[in-house]
Amino acid sequence: MMATIGYIAPFYGTLPGDLSPSKGIHFADIPMGVQAATKIPSGGLLQIFLSAALIEFGLGGDRGIEEWKSGPAGDYGKGFLGMFGPVMDPEKKQRSLNAEIANGRLAMVAITGMVLQEGVAGGTGIEMWVPPAAFESELGVQDPVGFWDPAGFTADGSTENFARRRQTELKHGRVSMLATMGYITPEITGKLPGYLSPSAGLKFADVPNGLGAISKVPAAGWAQIVAYGAFCELSQDQSAGTAAAAGDFGFKVLTSSDAAEKQKKLAAEIANGRLAMMAIIGMFFQDGLTGSRVGRLGALHGLPLARL
Repeated sequence: MMATIGYIAPFYGTLPGDLSPSKGIHFADIPMGVQAATKIPSGGLLQIFLSAALIEFGLGGDRGIEEWKSGPAGDYGKGFLGMFGPVMDPEKKQRSLNAEIANGRLAMVAITGMVLQEGVAGGTGIEMWVPPAAFESELGVQDPVGFWDPAGFTADGSTENFARRRQTELKHGRVSMLATMGYITPEITGKLPGYLSPSAGLKFADVPNGLGAISKVPAAGWAQIVAYGAFCELSQDQSAGTAAAAGDFGFKVLTSSDAAEKQKKLAAEIANGRLAMMAIIGMFFQDGLTGSRVGRLGALHGLPLARL
């Protein structure tokens, strides 16, 4: 977690003054990312190793092996800046410790990804998110990352290409929101009553949730799905400059007479669509790799990540 913050924080500004007055090295002279290790003086690296040694060997006190076994993992008997000390309510402390573990897992993935990206792409990752100035104020530019384009799709500055990709993002997000709800809803509310296909004697209850449903839907059902998708895709002119090119297909549920409120709703749709794209892909992978759907693993009931 400290490494991840240390990777990101310098992009918002460095400390003033000197890192090494004797060598005339300013904090501003230290490059971002892994390259910083080549610029820190040997005395600074020694301080880092000594700090790690103090944490590893100096915080355990005189706790015996049995105390280590019986105590919670990561408890050095000193608390940590008073946050997880013995004065905390036990239930709140447990919740905070669980959050620490979850955040640590996320940080391990994050720092590994940034280090690998720097090694492969030559950039630390953060600076590769900086957009062309033309798109900094577009709908969908949201905190905390702002305009996020690590693949550099907008590097050409073409507004036509940007509008086309934004339209595609909106459609994929909307489909993913429907797909995510379709994946989750049967786990919570159960199946619809009656028949999916009366002629084939196929009830809704006979169709499994998740990827297993693909093999159960009749051919005529797939034809209806494909035909509906084609209708949505081809029924309106979506060329550059049209309303549909900006994602407006005339289905205006998210609207308001207040311009600021409308902007807020449309931005929320983009954010929810992005989240849904990640969610449905994650559920597909989980279903395909483990054969278990999201509800079976208790993800909807707040179980810890380790249980998954």
